Amino acid sequence: MIFLRKAIPIFYSALLLTGVNLLLRFVSTSFQVFVSAKIGAAGVGLLQLVLSVGAMSVTAGMAGVRTTTMYLTAEELGKNRPQNIRWILKACFLFSILAAGTVALLLYFFAPQIAANWIGDERTTGALRLYACFLPLICLCGVMTGYFTAANRIGTLAAVEVAEQALSLTVTMSLLTLWAENDPAKACLCIIFGSGMGTILTLVTLLILRALQKSPCGEPIPVRSRLLRCAVPLALADDLKAGISTTENLMVPKRLALFMGDMAPLAAFGTVSGMVFPVLMFPAAILFALAELLIPELARCDAAGSRRRIRYLTGRTLKVALLYGLLCGGILYLLAEPLCLSLYGSPQAARELQRYALLAPMLYCDAMTDAMTKGLGQQTACVRYNIFTSSLDVLFLYILLPYYGMDGYFFSFLVTHLINFLLSLRRLLKISGRQIQPTRPLLACLCTVLGAVISAIAPHPAVRATAFPLLLCCLLTLCDVIGKADIKWLQGLLYKR
Repeated sequence: MIFLRKAIPIFYSALLLTGVNLLLRFVSTSFQVFVSAKIGAAGVGLLQLVLSVGAMSVTAGMAGVRTTTMYLTAEELGKNRPQNIRWILKACFLFSILAAGTVALLLYFFAPQIAANWIGDERTTGALRLYACFLPLICLCGVMTGYFTAANRIGTLAAVEVAEQALSLTVTMSLLTLWAENDPAKACLCIIFGSGMGTILTLVTLLILRALQKSPCGEPIPVRSRLLRCAVPLALADDLKAGISTTENLMVPKRLALFMGDMAPLAAFGTVSGMVFPVLMFPAAILFALAELLIPELARCDAAGSRRRIRYLTGRTLKVALLYGLLCGGILYLLAEPLCLSLYGSPQAARELQRYALLAPMLYCDAMTDAMTKGLGQQTACVRYNIFTSSLDVLFLYILLPYYGMDGYFFSFLVTHLINFLLSLRRLLKISGRQIQPTRPLLACLCTVLGAVISAIAPHPAVRATAFPLLLCCLLTLCDVIGKADIKWLQGLLYKR
């Protein structure tokens, strides 16, 4: 079939996306270092507040349509009905234009009030209005990337993403160097404008590629009810999560200001959100690539009734995510000081990275669990979990920050993310029919702790970084956490076409 000629196996698709995501994350992290050096920790904190409002607006404007496009497209392909894709895209485009256009207008006209009352800096009004101008295009991009992902056109997406990032960074860094100087408000304008230029390039390119496809076209089909049934729960969950997340980000500096230990609350917040989190989640690019492909893959399996493959993918993905999270968490913990000192020159960032690195296994597993539950059509359950845990997070932060500062922030982050992960995992295991024995995960965690303790004895960071993965692999093999079946599976991925 011409429509799927360029499809490639899921492993090689994930491998390609992984390489691209790692490259883009490396560039993004390097860019974050450049911005941090240019505008300082307080400037990074202000930038994070503006981008939080922008991210909330994009989430509201997207209204779940990206995942909906991916899910509905994968469902039609799983039932071998590619002739219906045209009507799926048409409905998703119309839905996206209405939702994104409404949110963009609200953001544009209420930007002065948001800048003054939410962010606390009226200079950011222009940046918010510029974001509103690009918002509909960003959401339409979501529709197209959702379609190309579900159609397994991963090579196309990878090339377009690289081109988008290259253009975005070129424009942004040129403006930052030639115009913004050290002004945080101007830096916000530069970053948003550069990102918008990249969005335009992506949207135009994907629309042209879609128009050039020789895909079959059938009679019109009813899509509205299916679209709303999928998009509304996703939109509700994403909007609530983004709204509460933005509320948290805007509330944190104000509540931190009441804590006597933090003389610069915006700088403390900027250190964690703008320095620590990008490094912490950098290695997760590998898993995010797999998560991007699992949603349509599981949707296709669910549509075809392949319960056995669903159980297999669920178990294998969770194990890979846990082991990878333990490996990355251990390395980040051991190398926190040299990493943060070389990147940011900040001992405070190093201390924060050490304790957040302990959460890497949970965060990485949670990302995969969330993708798999969405792939199996459990959007309503995700809404309930996100509402509960996000509300709990706001409550914790409001109470704890004035008394415990960033320690209270860490406690709230840990508890709410753990609860959300456990609820999502329970739901995933129930709907997939997969069972997990807790013995192996506990053994894996103990092996990681032992390997980190032994590796920490080495005086040089390079020795610690080399010794820890080797020790961990040996310990996991000795404890039978990694067995012959896992080795055969890996060999099959590498050598079996």
